[in-house]
Order: sequence, then C-alpha cells, then structure tokens
Amino acid sequence: MSASGGTRAIIAAFLANLGIAITKFIAWIFSGSSSMLAESVHSVADSGNQLLLMLGGRRARKAADAEHPFGYGRERYVYAFVVSIILFSVGGVFSLYEGVEKIANPHPLEVPWLPIAVLAIAIVLESLSLRTAVRESNHVRGDQGWVSFIRHSKQPELPVVLLEDIAALTGLVFAFLGVGLTILTGNPVWDGVGTIAIGVLLVVVAVILGIETKSLLVGEGANRADVERIRDAFNASTRVEALIHMKTLYLGPDELLVAAKVAVAKATRAEDIAIAIDQIEKEIRDAVPVARVIYIEPDIYRQPRSGAPPTDAIVIKGAD
Repeated sequence: MSASGGTRAIIAAFLANLGIAITKFIAWIFSGSSSMLAESVHSVADSGNQLLLMLGGRRARKAADAEHPFGYGRERYVYAFVVSIILFSVGGVFSLYEGVEKIANPHPLEVPWLPIAVLAIAIVLESLSLRTAVRESNHVRGDQGWVSFIRHSKQPELPVVLLEDIAALTGLVFAFLGVGLTILTGNPVWDGVGTIAIGVLLVVVAVILGIETKSLLVGEGANRADVERIRDAFNASTRVEALIHMKTLYLGPDELLVAAKVAVAKATRAEDIAIAIDQIEKEIRDAVPVARVIYIEPDIYRQPRSGAPPTDAIVIKGAD
C-alpha cells in the first residue's frame, strides 16, 4: 500500500507541476514578473524531482547480484538526496539571484492581471496535489505527528512530495503577495522581494530534505517499537537464555536487516539450535514484516569480568 500510495502522490505532483510550469512560463513571458519566473523554475525543478523519485523507485526494484548482494533498495535514498540538491541549486539559488536582480534593476509589470490569474489557478492545483500526498501519507504514518513522520519515515518519497507541495503552496502565496503589492503600489521592488522570499523558502526546504535523506543514506536502524517486537521474539524462545547483542539496519525502505548473537545452553544440540533459530526468524517476520534479512549467531553467555569495558550486551532473561 505504501509503495503504490507513494507512486500515486508522485504522479499527482508531477502532473500538477508540469501543467503549472507551462502556465507560469506563459505568464512570465507576457508580464515580466520575476516572481513568476522564479515560480516557473521552481515548478520545472519539482517536475524533474518527481521523475527522479520514480526512477529511484524503479531502480530500487532491481534484483540483488554479486556486486550488490543486499540489493538496490537504497537507490530510493540516493535519488531523494539528489532531489534536495536540485531543489537547493536550481530552485532556491536561482530564485535568490533573480530576486536580487529585480530589486537592483526594477521594471514595471506588463499585463498585471495575467500572473494573478495564473497564481490563483496554480494554488488550486497545488492544493489538490497536496491533498493526494496527505491522503496517501495517512495510510502509513499511523499515529505519528506530521513532523515525526517526515523525520523518521524510511520511505523517502512521501515526505519529499509533502515538503515540495507545502513549499510550492507557500511559494505561490509569496509570489501572489509580491505581484499583488507591485500592482497596488506601482513599485516593482515588491516583485523582487517576493522572489527572494521564494528562494529562501526553497533553500530551507532543500536543507531539511538533505539532512533527513543523509541520515537514511548513512544507515538507520529499526524504531523503538520494532526493536521491542524483535526482542520479544527472542524472549519467547525457550531455547534462548539471553540476547547478547543485536543490530538492525534498513537496507532499503521495505527491507530491514537484523543481526543478533544469542546465548543458548551449553548442552543444546545443533539440531535444536537450528529449529529454535528458524522459529525465531518466523516470529520476527510475523511481528515486523520488513525484517526480511535475519542473521542469528548462537553462543554461550559469559558474565563480563569485573572492571571489563562496557559492551552492548542486552540480557533478556537468565538461564533456566
């Protein structure tokens, strides 16, 4: 559901941005508004970003091979990070440059009603795109708040589209105010001020996206609730004395790696250990379906010596 929902949100955003970009460029050609030019470039950048997100999702579905034995799931993170770079450079920096240029060399608007009409239509279309992104996000965010969902989601597409749509709507409001004040006051400097506001907005959003996707690229583990479910699966096994340590890592948005060392009784037969491990793996996958890659190493638990350096050992239960 989440993957198809993310695709629907991306397609809705792409269609909206492509249509909006064309109308904005037409309005800029006839009016000469720098706010309209900044918004046109913003919409073109957003359209390209949505294509990149779809390309990342497609490449992430490639089967694992000898060079990439854990698959290509992180391709989605890479393309999401590229989106943040494009949003920063193409959208934000260009808008800042254009705004400063308009303030330094102001010129009156031509056909002033046209950019106002285009911006009003664009606000409606972006609102529909944002509504789609919100609806699809609600399927996967559960009881998380929006800030928490954007910060901790392992699926980058929906948070990226959400932030882009919010930035697009806010940017349209800035452009509307800039053009409107220029028409009301006859001072074209307001058009440049609106353009600079758009640039600052895009840079801020791009930085947020860059920080969040960088964390995913570096590697994030399971959230606290999933870690507890995995521990419970180990704890439920009568053949496991203790969970010595455990590591988790997202190989991609839909694939979690679980590696653990568990303590078993000294006299346990190898066949019994294999049966126990198979059962634990099944219970982990039932509790956390994205835990698709699981490695469990059986060992004998030895109490740390007094004064020994601390370890990450997590004892679940004592020996029977």
